[in-house]
Amino acid sequence: MKYAKLSLLIVIGTSLFFLRNIKPQEAKITTPEQNNEEITTSDTKPTISLFSKAKQAKIFAKENGLNTNLCILIDMSIHSGKNRLFIYDFKKDSIMDHGLCAHGCCDNEWSADSTKTNPYFSNIPESHCSSIGKYKIGKRGYSNWGININYRLHGLESTNNNAYSRAIVLHSWDMISDNEIHPTGSPEGWGCPAVSNKFMRKLDSLIKDEQESILLWIYND
Repeated sequence: MKYAKLSLLIVIGTSLFFLRNIKPQEAKITTPEQNNEEITTSDTKPTISLFSKAKQAKIFAKENGLNTNLCILIDMSIHSGKNRLFIYDFKKDSIMDHGLCAHGCCDNEWSADSTKTNPYFSNIPESHCSSIGKYKIGKRGYSNWGININYRLHGLESTNNNAYSRAIVLHSWDMISDNEIHPTGSPEGWGCPAVSNKFMRKLDSLIKDEQESILLWIYND
């Protein structure tokens, strides 16, 4: 009996020792700055900045006689392996669809993803860079790439007013994925906003049926 009581006291003492030294689990709070994930992805809500751009785009479209049903917004600040081209419905104030979009390689290797997180921009001919700014989507034409359809882009600002002479077009490219590929980036071309073949078919079905020219806005902020 004496040994049984002694054993019980040892067990109780050991348990109390461990209980005193167990620290409660701390809750981890991750701020957007600490989180490595981009805020705007296919499975999260779009950033407030996107809706702010859409509001500005709607005003610009009205003031410049462009389409007031929809626009295309391309946020180049988003990793190129994540969805960053958004078709925006002005009537419903909501995103109709989104997909990957390539940017220009500039002096880097064509079809690589050298600047997937920090693209360079230029309006200079033969720079092979994308140009930021607002564009009017122009005539539908034949493309040697993807599904063989492209739309000529007319730059409306000083940052992209060489787009037509540079033959900058919206087109598809077989190398662009239908789905997000982060942390890999989309392959980089010679400055045109290029999308997947599947997504281009969606864009084409929308663009060709609209009577008024559609605004396409490439930005990096």
